[in-house]
Amino acid sequence: MTRHADVRAALTDPAFQVPAVDTGPPGTLAWLRGAVSRFSTPERHAERRAIGVTALSALDPGELRHEAARRSAAALDQAGAHLDVMRELARPVPLRVLADRLGLTDPAAAGTAVAAVAAAYHPGAGPALVRRADRAVATLLTLCPPATPEIRANLIGLLVQACDATAGLIGAAAHHLLPADREAADPPAGKRPADPPAREQAGLPLREGTADLLAEVLRIDPPVRATRRVTVAAVRLGGQDLPAGSPVLLRFDAANRDPEAFAEPAAFRPGRPGAGLLTFGAGERGCPGDRHALALATGVLDVLRERCLRTRDLLRHEPHPTLRIPTTLGVTVR
Repeated sequence: MTRHADVRAALTDPAFQVPAVDTGPPGTLAWLRGAVSRFSTPERHAERRAIGVTALSALDPGELRHEAARRSAAALDQAGAHLDVMRELARPVPLRVLADRLGLTDPAAAGTAVAAVAAAYHPGAGPALVRRADRAVATLLTLCPPATPEIRANLIGLLVQACDATAGLIGAAAHHLLPADREAADPPAGKRPADPPAREQAGLPLREGTADLLAEVLRIDPPVRATRRVTVAAVRLGGQDLPAGSPVLLRFDAANRDPEAFAEPAAFRPGRPGAGLLTFGAGERGCPGDRHALALATGVLDVLRERCLRTRDLLRHEPHPTLRIPTTLGVTVR
């Protein structure tokens, strides 16, 4: 489904549910998937989601933004002339800040383990990735504050869901918003240059608010491109009659560029009116940590915009069916 109205309808209609997952032995990746709200059945979803909502309600997004900015500035101070945003900032900074505020005893170790779990989180990962994720889940359980297994599972779930999506948002925003380093080398001859960043398309002033810019990056280049649902009853959507058991792919990237919902959808226009972003989902399964993720990303981008220029390297993304995450993103530190 690609139309904004159809995607929103599917996200909020109980006839469309998250595909079921198998559980596994306690402390494994399969057990984690079976215990978190993300993959829960409707009967268990609300109580498990409440665990995450309660944990996040104790965190101040403004303080998260400040701490992410502080850690990012410290990383730039140590970096020298150049830095890979994805390796040094986009992945470790949000995870370590969030792990620390959620009470994990070793935020750095937690960040490393969360990345291993995220690499195998969605069903279909290879055996080697799953074994690595099993070990990482066991590590994370020992780092969590004392609580029931289900509470610890859902704290880990918050971190895993924040991992790739927040890193992808920071990477996309750095690519679109940072001015290019004009003294940096051009891409190799014959290679297609990276897409023009939004700053050059729209003539954005440096001091425009990072939070407003990030909202438009989320629309035009979302880190989560799609999500999956399966029908549990016969339903009609988008002009199609779908029997029960039909798999459905909901395309956020297309819905966020639907001209019926957004005027001139290809243009980068912060603060634009529209039908509402779908990147964080909608309805009872919408992301519970959207404000926190945006605060963490904003803290990192505040510092990057103040101190960095984007190199002119080609932008490549990790191979993934539903995520869009840059593999590397180089900047020159000023």
